[in-house]
Amino acid sequence: MDDDYIYDEASGEWVPASQVAAAPAADDGVVVRDAVGNVLADGDQVTLIKDLTVKGAGQTLKRGTLIKSIRLTGDDQEVDCKFDGIKGLVLRAEFVRKRT
Repeated sequence: MDDDYIYDEASGEWVPASQVAAAPAADDGVVVRDAVGNVLADGDQVTLIKDLTVKGAGQTLKRGTLIKSIRLTGDDQEVDCKFDGIKGLVLRAEFVRKRT
């Protein structure tokens, strides 16, 4: 049986086209990982791994500060969060660690 093959970039292998067509469509969602590689999701709690000066707020967030209920922004390097006294706070994923 002749079958067309399609290169799957995720696995790095050639797979039969019929197998790709039969597979359910994968999520187009972006995977956001924290500083140590844990996958982050909406509603997770994170802690800061270093002191961060917040531009425009005149405030420094200290290492170990707990940020509750983050939201993913669609960018694999940014998370949106709320913190007392700071509106519209967006943190880089490389500066946070998921709290387990």
